[in-house]
Parts: sequence; C-alpha cells; structure tokens
Amino acid sequence: MARRILVINPNSSASCTAGIDAALAGFRAPGLPAIEVMQLEGGPPAVVTWRDWFGVAEPLCRLVEREAADAYVIACVSDPGVDAVRTVTRAPVFGPLRSAVAAALARADRFGIIAFGDPSLPRQRRSLQAMGVESRLLGHIPLNLPMEVLTDPAAPRAALIDAGRRIAGMGAEAVILGCAGMAFHRDAVEQACGVPVIEPCQAAVALALQAVIAARSAQPGFQAQAAE
Repeated sequence: MARRILVINPNSSASCTAGIDAALAGFRAPGLPAIEVMQLEGGPPAVVTWRDWFGVAEPLCRLVEREAADAYVIACVSDPGVDAVRTVTRAPVFGPLRSAVAAALARADRFGIIAFGDPSLPRQRRSLQAMGVESRLLGHIPLNLPMEVLTDPAAPRAALIDAGRRIAGMGAEAVILGCAGMAFHRDAVEQACGVPVIEPCQAAVALALQAVIAARSAQPGFQAQAAE
C-alpha cells in the first residue's frame, strides 16, 4: 500500500503553500512515502494572533479526519493545532517548531529564531519553555513583514540575511526560520550568516519520513519483501 505524508499549511496563503511544497522537493524520491502539501481552505491569511492559533485547531482536526495519511505535518512554525490533531488520529503528527528545535540542538548548543512577527514571540517561547530549552535560545528577531512580502523570492531577502547575521553575531550556532513562508530563502541566509539554518517544515518532514519508514520496516514480512 502506498504511504503518504500530508503536510497542511493552516493559513490560506497560496504563495506560502507553494514555498513549502518547493522546499520539500528534495525529500521526494522513488521508494519513499509520497509527500503531499495542501492548505487549510478558510484559514487566516497568516497565523498571527492567538485567535488565529486557536481558531485553526478544529478545522485542522476535521481535515485530518477526512484525509487519511501515515503521518501529518502542521506547516506553521507556531505549531497550531498539533496537540488537538493528535487526539483524532493514531498517525504521528509533527509540529515544525518543535522539529526545528530538535534539529538545531542536534547540531548546536545554542540557536536563534527569525520570527514572523512580534505576536509570534510569546507562542514560540511557550513551546520552548514546554520543551525545557528556552535557555538555549540566543536571539529571537521578528521581521513583521506581510506574508505576501515574506514569500516573495527577492523582497525579504535582505531583512532575513540581516536577522540571520545578527543572531549569529549573538553567539548562536544555528538559526531557525520561524515561519513557513521563509522556506524559499534558507540557502541564501545560511550562506550569508555562516551557521546552519534550519527550515522547520523540512525538519518536520524528515522526522515524519523516519516515523513512517520505521513503522513500515517493523511490519511482518517487510524484510523478506525488501530482499526480493
């Protein structure tokens, strides 16, 4: 049976969804689970406020109940609805922020985050507190750019590079892009600031792939099939 990982953008920005899909192109290969990207129709233009964050939880649950998959990624770097969605499916559900922090700490002692905007900061800090890693955060810089500017191939590049360099200058040894709309710019920011730059949807999909492949390899008869 074909396996698939469903990546759900909880906002309604088509350019953000397209950027996420492009960032995941390198994770698609023959023999691996299919990676499908979709957006939450009727979602906010961006998950900015706490109201946006709480408001997408129930629509995400309903979507997951309709769309069967072997793993899910909620593609927003405030991890909205992740805990709620886990109550309606037995499949693993990954939040990009938690996944990106895990990826950053696998490579560095201290990290920083380029945030979407000022309202993102308390939500992301709450997640870091829950993970017990807030003391590892050096630099948390909001860009405060509209989503459609952020997803432009050129318009936000200078601001992203400046934020990445500032965070690296604070002593951070890795930088997390704190919004899925920044996915297009990962390579440029990494080259400019000289430390690893983590794109959170990529980090979450990497964990989803591991979970799905591990579950498949544990099934009876898999080893015999793989040897044929």
